[in-house]
Amino acid sequence: MVDHLVFFAVREGASQSEVDDLVSSIRGLREEVPSTIDLSAGEDFSGRSGGYTHAIFARFENTSGLQEYLKHPAHLAAVEKLDATTSGRIVVDYEF
Repeated sequence: MVDHLVFFAVREGASQSEVDDLVSSIRGLREEVPSTIDLSAGEDFSGRSGGYTHAIFARFENTSGLQEYLKHPAHLAAVEKLDATTSGRIVVDYEF
């Protein structure tokens, strides 16, 4: 199994509708990308995120599934929204 984690910070000045659209697009990837086993995305509520406002969790059977996800047109469209709406992100992928 492979887990894909993304932590990102919404940029100052981003509207709530932009953020809602981004999160909705990310959540939709669960149904759009066949190799996705599980996926969730949401806003941090703990205050312990080190400045990151949101997170994404996605799970795949193997690294090939992750690669399919990363190259999928729906994912690439979500990344464009992510680039336009955020000021920074960190990505961690690990196999277990």
